[in-house]
Amino acid sequence: MSDSSNKRFEDLVGPGESLRVMSALKRGASRRDVLAMLMAGGMQVTLAGSLAGMAVSAHAQTPRRGGRIRVAGATAAATDTLDPAKQSNQTDYSRCNMVYNGLTSLDGSLTPQPALAESFTTKDAKVWVFTLRKGVVFHDGKPLAPADVVFSVMRHKDAATASKAKVLADQIESVKATGPNEVTIVLSAPNADLPVILGTYHFHIVKDGTTDFNAGIGTGPYKLKEFKPGIRSVVVRNEAYWKPGKPYLDEIEFVGIGDESARVNALLSGGMDLVGSVNPRSVERVKGTPGFGIFVTQSGQYSDLIMRKDVGPGANPDFVLGMKHLFDREQMKKTIALDYAVVANDQPIDPTNRFHFAGLPQRPFDPEKAKFHLQKSGVTGKVPLVASPAALYSVEMSLLLQQAAQRAGLELDIKRMPADGYWSNHWLNSHVGFGNVNPRPSADVLLTQFFQSNAAWNESRWKSEKFDQLLLASRAETDLAKRKQMYADMQTMIHQEAGLGIPMFLASIDGHTSKLKGLSPIPLGGLMGYNFAENVWLEA
Repeated sequence: MSDSSNKRFEDLVGPGESLRVMSALKRGASRRDVLAMLMAGGMQVTLAGSLAGMAVSAHAQTPRRGGRIRVAGATAAATDTLDPAKQSNQTDYSRCNMVYNGLTSLDGSLTPQPALAESFTTKDAKVWVFTLRKGVVFHDGKPLAPADVVFSVMRHKDAATASKAKVLADQIESVKATGPNEVTIVLSAPNADLPVILGTYHFHIVKDGTTDFNAGIGTGPYKLKEFKPGIRSVVVRNEAYWKPGKPYLDEIEFVGIGDESARVNALLSGGMDLVGSVNPRSVERVKGTPGFGIFVTQSGQYSDLIMRKDVGPGANPDFVLGMKHLFDREQMKKTIALDYAVVANDQPIDPTNRFHFAGLPQRPFDPEKAKFHLQKSGVTGKVPLVASPAALYSVEMSLLLQQAAQRAGLELDIKRMPADGYWSNHWLNSHVGFGNVNPRPSADVLLTQFFQSNAAWNESRWKSEKFDQLLLASRAETDLAKRKQMYADMQTMIHQEAGLGIPMFLASIDGHTSKLKGLSPIPLGGLMGYNFAENVWLEA
């Protein structure tokens, strides 16, 4: 956009005058100064006025180097990590994207693009050859080598690493250096999505042999200056970054603020330049404050009601089905998300995904049907329901569920937990409670991480051999129509059998100062799919 604006201006005033004006703007000239310059050259006032506006606008859209910003994510905990294998929330993802790169990166359509690998090829989707980019160095000056890639990828397979991506790495049979800047990855079965998987956060490349990750030595756009888990991190520009001209900023301070109103207040008071996870109720307030704006990304993010199938009331299928019929999805979309969402159907593949199964009949809000199943389940007494501001909208959703449950003869006892420590203490541990799943880059990654029987994040502990076999077969299927049908079958199984209620897919809403430029949506989530750091700049 900036190049075309500059070109148009140059075409209208000539290259010499354009250069003179742009140089003046870089020195801090105002619109009035530019207007005077153009009129001094004999230009009539109306034309000079519109051209001065165009010049100022073109200059504003040109990325500017320098400046420092403060950014707040929605989570902070003592478990904050710089180990790519251990990342588990938006704060970790954002921070690690500042200091590391992957072999590939995902663009605005979630298509894998070359990153540390300048190319990747395969003949059969089983054996993949990655050619590494030359001239890339780690923050300590060590050149990137195949051994770093072998180490970084293979460590996910070691159970002792406790990698959050182990279930994705299990399909990797071997990773070997096959040349001075070439790595070959062999899979146990074909997977056409391997470059997508390697573009996700956990597969960031670290130095061969790294055991202490607190120094954050990567090849990324920024170098780590300070890291205090649960408090803040500070990064400074990596002058030796392999992407020419990037990053633009000198320094970024990154913190986590669990309370949404505190995050928005920090933004509007000038304490922050960019904040993640803004509640729709705060949108008008941010928009109505001069000097601030809103940035929306529609994606596959969802907050889900988790009913564990192995313990508690969720072990009874009728209880699970009854609860799913208590979701008034349209009301939740309208009154809770204020329409910054789309209705979901108790399965995790959203309509922006090419494998979304639109033909699955929508489960209706039906208190009578809910009552029938809940009574049949024999579950009585107060059922504790764990919610927290950490799981977006879960407190509001639980209140609507509580009201609907009363009509169906069930008493839900809402246990509202603080955001701090929610993910480590309550998520995956509560018998009935809420989770929040950030968008994933492909249907395969999402289903593998959250629904495969042995997945660490299998929230409801739903296990199905048939599902696992379908998931495996779908990776190797090159016929798109057949692959679509497999994904449709898996979505149907989750909808019918898993202990999850997924009422809607949420848009991510971020707030920022109007001086912050360069934001564009990447549907992996807010903050540009957590990759804002190397893309944004501050207007002069």
